[in-house]
Amino acid sequence: MRDHEPAPTPHGDRRLSTKEAAELLGVKPETVYAYVSRGQLSSRRVPGGRGSTFDAREVETLAGRNRREGGGSSGAVGELAVRTRITLIDADRYYFRGVDATELAARHSYEEITEWLWTGRMRPGTTFTAPDASVTVARRAVDALPEHASPTDRLRVAAIAAAASDPLRFDLSEDAVLGTARVLIPTLVAALPPVRAGHRDEGSLARRLWARLSGRAADEASLRVLDTALGLLVDHDLAASTLAVRVAASARAHAYAAVSAGLGVLEGPLHGAASGLAHRLLNDVLEQGDAGPVIADELRAGRRIPGLGHRLYRGEDPRARALFELLEEIPRAEPALLAARDVVATTARHTPLHANVDLALAVLTSSAGMPATAGETIFAVARTAGWIAHALEEYGERPLRMRPSGFYVGAKPPQPLPE
Repeated sequence: MRDHEPAPTPHGDRRLSTKEAAELLGVKPETVYAYVSRGQLSSRRVPGGRGSTFDAREVETLAGRNRREGGGSSGAVGELAVRTRITLIDADRYYFRGVDATELAARHSYEEITEWLWTGRMRPGTTFTAPDASVTVARRAVDALPEHASPTDRLRVAAIAAAASDPLRFDLSEDAVLGTARVLIPTLVAALPPVRAGHRDEGSLARRLWARLSGRAADEASLRVLDTALGLLVDHDLAASTLAVRVAASARAHAYAAVSAGLGVLEGPLHGAASGLAHRLLNDVLEQGDAGPVIADELRAGRRIPGLGHRLYRGEDPRARALFELLEEIPRAEPALLAARDVVATTARHTPLHANVDLALAVLTSSAGMPATAGETIFAVARTAGWIAHALEEYGERPLRMRPSGFYVGAKPPQPLPE
C-alpha cells in the first residue's frame, strides 16, 4: 500500500495518509512527523508498507488549535499536547480513567484511588506502608535540615534520600515502579516530623499525615475530609509540576527523580503553595471579622485574591465543592467556612470568581489548627501518586519525545564576536 492511500480500519474510523494530514494542517509532510515526535499526533504504520496513517479526528483537532494559535503573533505555535488515559477535565467536572473523580473520592480512600489511577483496578482496603530502612534514611536526611525548611524542602530531601538507598531505582519496568511508589509515598509522610508527641504510625495514610500537620487529635469526620482532599488532589491533568515529571520520565529519569522534579515546580506560589496564601487570607478575615478591608488591602497591594477562580472551570471548582460539603459537617470549621463565603461574596461584587480547591484546603487547615504550609504538604503528598501515573505512562512512550523546538527571536546571525 502506498503512503498516500489511507488504510482501512476494522472499526471504520477514518484515517489519513501523510499527504492528506499535511494538507489539512497546512504544513509540509516533514512537519507532520515533527508533530508525532512532540506527542501532538499519533501515527500507525501501514501494514506491509513504509508509510503511516493518522487519526482524522486528531488531525482536525490539531488543525483547529493551530488556527486559533495562529491568530496571534507570527511566531505562534500549537500548544504542547500529550496523549494520556489518566485524567479528563470537561464541563466543570473531572474524571480519573473515565470515572468521576469526586464520586471516587466520596466512596474510596486515597490509597484505593491511587491504585485505580496507576493500574485501572480497584483494590479495596489497600494501605501503603514503608520499610523501616527506607524511613530511617529519609528521616535522618530531613532531620539535618534547618528548622525553617519548607515542607517541600523536606519532601524533596526525603525522596532523594530514599532514592540513594534503593539500588533498584533504575529499573523502570511497571512492576518495579509501582513497588517504588507504594513505598515512596508513605516514606515521604513518615519522614516529616510529627507535631504530636507519642504518635504511632498506624492506620490510613491520612491518619499518619494528620499527626504531621496538627497537634489536635483527629476525629473521624476531620480524617474523612483530609482523606477526601488527598483523593481529589491525586491528579489534575497536565499541571506545571506534572509536565516537569513527564519531561524527566521522557529522559528516563527514575521514579524518585521524576517525583523530585515535580516537587521542585510545586513550590511556586501559583501552584502547590497557593493554599498557604489562602490560609493567611482566611486568618486575616477571621481576625478582623470582615472580608471587606482584607480584600481591599490585597487589591491595594496589587495582589490577586488567592483561592478564587480556575482557568479550567467556569463555575465552582468541583474539588472545592466536595470539600466544602464535608467541612459543613464539622462544627469547628464553621467560622472558617463563613470567612471563605465572605471572601467569595465580597469579591463577587466586582469579579464573579468561584472558590477553588486552595480556598477549601485553607478552610480545612485553618479550622484544624494547622500551619499555613499544611495545604502545600497535603497537595504534594497527594499529587505524588499522579506524578507516578504520568511517569509510568511516559516510560511507555518513545524516549526524549518531550523535546519542544525553540522559536528563536534573537539577533540574526552571524554577529561579530563580542570584545
